[in-house]
Amino acid sequence: MPNRAIPADRLGNLRGSDQGLTAADISARRGLYGFNDIVETPPASWRDLARDTARDPMIWFLLGTSLLFGILGELVEAAILLGALVPLVGMDAYLHRRTQASTQGLSSRLAARATAMRDGVAVEIPARELVPGDLALLGPGELFPADGLVVAGAEIQVDESALTGEAYPVRKQPIDWQAATGGRAGEAHWAFAGTRLLTGHAQLRVTHIGGETLYGEIVRSALSGAHAKTPLQTAVGGLVAILLVAALIMCVVLAAIRLLQGHGLVDAFLSAVTLAVAALPEEFPVVFTFFLGVGVYRLARRQALVRRAVAVENIGRVTCICSDKTGTLTEGRLVLAHQEAAPGCAADGLVKLAALAARADSGDPLDIALVEAASPPEAERLATFPFTEDRRRETVIVRLPDGRCHAVMKGAPETVLGMCSLAGAEGESWRGKVAGFASSGHKVIACADLILDEGRWQGGEPDRGYSFQGLLAFEDQVRAGVKEAIQACRAAGIRVIMVTGDHPATAEAIAREIGLGGAAPVVLTGQEMQDGAGPAETARWDHADVLARVVPSQKLELVRALQARGEIVAVTGDGVNDVPALQAADIGIAMGERGTRSAREVAAIVLMDDNFRTIVRAIAEGRQLFRNLQLSFAYLLMVHIPLILSAAIIPLAGYPLLYLPIHIVWLELIIHPTALLVFQELPTSAELMPVERGGRPRFFGRGSWLAIGTVGAMITIVVVLGYHFALGAGGDVEHARAMALVALVVAGAIVTATLSALSGWTARIVVLASLASLLLFVQTPALAPLVHLRPLHLLDWGLAIAGGLAAGLVSLLVGFLIRHPGGGLATPTQFR
Repeated sequence: MPNRAIPADRLGNLRGSDQGLTAADISARRGLYGFNDIVETPPASWRDLARDTARDPMIWFLLGTSLLFGILGELVEAAILLGALVPLVGMDAYLHRRTQASTQGLSSRLAARATAMRDGVAVEIPARELVPGDLALLGPGELFPADGLVVAGAEIQVDESALTGEAYPVRKQPIDWQAATGGRAGEAHWAFAGTRLLTGHAQLRVTHIGGETLYGEIVRSALSGAHAKTPLQTAVGGLVAILLVAALIMCVVLAAIRLLQGHGLVDAFLSAVTLAVAALPEEFPVVFTFFLGVGVYRLARRQALVRRAVAVENIGRVTCICSDKTGTLTEGRLVLAHQEAAPGCAADGLVKLAALAARADSGDPLDIALVEAASPPEAERLATFPFTEDRRRETVIVRLPDGRCHAVMKGAPETVLGMCSLAGAEGESWRGKVAGFASSGHKVIACADLILDEGRWQGGEPDRGYSFQGLLAFEDQVRAGVKEAIQACRAAGIRVIMVTGDHPATAEAIAREIGLGGAAPVVLTGQEMQDGAGPAETARWDHADVLARVVPSQKLELVRALQARGEIVAVTGDGVNDVPALQAADIGIAMGERGTRSAREVAAIVLMDDNFRTIVRAIAEGRQLFRNLQLSFAYLLMVHIPLILSAAIIPLAGYPLLYLPIHIVWLELIIHPTALLVFQELPTSAELMPVERGGRPRFFGRGSWLAIGTVGAMITIVVVLGYHFALGAGGDVEHARAMALVALVVAGAIVTATLSALSGWTARIVVLASLASLLLFVQTPALAPLVHLRPLHLLDWGLAIAGGLAAGLVSLLVGFLIRHPGGGLATPTQFR
């Protein structure tokens, strides 16, 4: 964590004082600094939901259209359109709730209550009532309620993983006001909101509250950061905008022409509204949202839980992965890796001896690793001299079952070696071994003991004459499968960057082990990132494999810089410190097992097995899901083009209306399930194909657009000519409408079959159901009049099927171009 300036104006005469604030102090400071609201939860009332929903133009369009039909006496059509409002309002409510849940997740790591000295008495108060200058009292397991300076306490160890992502506890010590120079305090003296006191007791002089805390800064960055639209969202938005403008123009023109043709005002309005309902492009955003929502189950089978459906598009286009080290590439816990026993000390004896000085309930990962490696032998603990930053060692006095008393010491090697009786050359040899372990990323401790004469022992800690017993080296092990996943990413042209707050030597050792950057990974520190401004430094940064000692703001800066270079960036993380970067990334990937709730809430994807290699599988799955979405949109276009054109051409030519509102609803009940459900069951390749960079973001290639337009034009011709043929000299409008509807539905069913290859029961059921609806509503004499249709003759069916087959042959080309890279339709790897 960074050094911070001591706010002298907030502390005043409180430096060195062990007194709390008075009621007058609190009132004055409340007026200056307000409440300690680190995360402000937005209101969740129904009024806010109604306001957000009212901003959706689709709601007003359907409501106005339904009202118009009601005025015209078309009550059935009005009721149907009103019913269409339900899923749209439900979607708005769902998105509103998700915003609430995300913010509540950020609040879950904060203290709800705090104990503070008020008017000379320790009282428990809501944490939001703390003000700068308050003296907060904390015990083991409690969350720090604000940022401040540790002014008193002992054996203080703090879990800062929610802010730093690092698994190791951080030792804190009270500030020495006389030694504090330059108006700044080192990180060992600061404690931060959202972190937890693991051991000891601490007194915190509050300096920063609310949004001024480090946690508050991270939250503010996360909540204010807006996601840039992805290429697919941009393409869908552009398509919707074009269709909306075209629909409005066509509606106005159609209404004017119908009036000029003498059909009357009611007919003109009915024609325009019917065309508007047919042309309204609500299917595309709805299909985009719900199609991806259904598709997340495919990623869930790959142990990747998708929390924002847009990730289905982005995951297949990833070109760069910025990965945490601790808990992502590694397991996030210490294990004993190496033992170097001194002559005369057995290896298992060394571990058991060190375990005597460990406390399983301390919360220290090193103590936990020692106890797991070797249960300490039975012994009576007579005294404990705990580890502090000044002492750099922990010593226990124990009586063994044989009655002997031992002083057992473990701690920093330089400290322990200095208290042992070693010859100069022997001591240098052990220091060399310590340096070797440290350079390979291990956490090293030394162990020594001293046999005591209990009769002469006065109860203090012996400070010399120890017998050196050896070294123990601990490591945070690499997760299984990570090395292979890194190799797969490199082969596919996906850049992987390790971003960590850990020591550069530790990060470099892990990078070498997993093959990141080869035998000599390029390692930069956060300070070097900040200082590097020249061309040489920038070039080195561009080729960095590891970024160590990085703070949250630098991780966010890294993501934005990579995006500015055209990279599609995935960021993995598990702590609150990762929240801004996770939200700014094209794909934020949180760890499901050990990740904080805040990280999971803002991430687009949560890895349920916390395994880096799952990302590789998810990328391959995402590419198939995106291809499925392309097939769905191609179907929508090939069906909607003839629907809109025929709805406009027939009345413009002076004929009676082709589609009534009930017909539009019927068609939508066929189109929506087809687009949403059919294209979900296509198989996925397990291989990660190479990523191609460069090129303009496209949704469909020119060849695909040409083929789609051709199919749409062919179906339009079949529908219009079928209507004209069936209308005949007698002007049987209901027969003509039935002919046009049958031609359109049959063509749509054939297009569905060709694009999906009927690969799955869903496709077969939907195709059969759409054809069965024709038999039900067209060929059933009792039902046909209710929907303003008349049964068709066998010749009519033959012509409609022939026209649909012709269009279906061309749609085969569309499916081919989508499934085969380079065929004219942008694949995820071309989506740059």
